[in-house]
Amino acid sequence: VCSSDLKKKVYAIIIRSSFKKKGINFFTKHTDSFQLGYIDYKTNHKIIPHYHPKEKKIINTTSEALIIKKGSIQVNFFDVKNQKKYFKSKILKKGDIILILRGGHGFNVIKNVEMIEIKQGPYFAKKSKVRVIKK
Repeated sequence: VCSSDLKKKVYAIIIRSSFKKKGINFFTKHTDSFQLGYIDYKTNHKIIPHYHPKEKKIINTTSEALIIKKGSIQVNFFDVKNQKKYFKSKILKKGDIILILRGGHGFNVIKNVEMIEIKQGPYFAKKSKVRVIKK
C-alpha cells in the first residue's frame, strides 16, 4: 500500500493467504525497522543454528503486523499531516497478513474478526498511540 504523494512511501505490506513462493522471500527492505518474510522449505531442510547478538538500534516509529485468523476487516490509511484525507482502503480476510510500517490507519470490522497483533516494544498505550477523531 503506497501513499499517493510524489514520494510514494510504502505505508503497509499485505501478504494474501494465497501467496506461495519457494525459499526465503522478504517483503521489507533491510533498513526497515520491522522485517517481514515468507519462507517455504521442503521436508528435512536444515536451518543452521544461530542467534541474534545484542545491538543498538534506533527505531523512530511503531510498526505492527496483523494476522487475520477469522472474519474480515477493512484497513483505512491516511496521511498523518492531513488526518481527514484517507488515501487508500484494503480488505483483509482470513489468512491475510499486513505489516503497517508508517502513517495513520483505522479499521472497520466487516465480519466478526479474530486477529493476532505483533509490534515492537516497549509500548505505552497513553504515549505510544495518538487517537484521531474524524469530524
